[in-house]
Amino acid sequence: MSRTAALRLICVALLMLAPAWAERRHDPLNEQEVDQLREATLEPDKRLKLFLTFARARLVSLEQARSDPKTTDRGEITHEWLEDFLDIYDELNDNIDTYSGRKEDLRKTLAVVIEADTEFQAKLRALKDAANVPKDEAKQYEFILTTALETVDSSIEDHRQLLKEQEEAAKEKKKKK
Repeated sequence: MSRTAALRLICVALLMLAPAWAERRHDPLNEQEVDQLREATLEPDKRLKLFLTFARARLVSLEQARSDPKTTDRGEITHEWLEDFLDIYDELNDNIDTYSGRKEDLRKTLAVVIEADTEFQAKLRALKDAANVPKDEAKQYEFILTTALETVDSSIEDHRQLLKEQEEAAKEKKKKK
């Protein structure tokens, strides 16, 4: 196969994949939430707390949708809310990494984050342990739920470790004064 033919084949393949890329998932944040985050860009504590508020809101919406008798496709809706929660939670973690990399003092906020982690973990485990969920419904969100639980579980440890490191650094800094 000549180089030109190979390049044409690659171009055709990319063009065929373009519609799939165009159908990307929606942004889990609404315009108001994006504006709030934009306004808090230079305020790590406020920004991280906003992410917690948004993640918590997604789990509350999930619980409301699941308990609403009018909800027709609980499995799909649960999957969507879990995916939004996980996207926001991943952004929270990315922001924590960014701010800690800049040597920001996150000790107070990390305590709030760890408390929220525990809350999120409990809600996700309760969903996983729900006994009255039909198997076909649970299959629709099983993978994203497992992923969310694993992410929260590992993040709790990361957040606790970072808090410990920041507390030790603050003590060292205080000793030097």
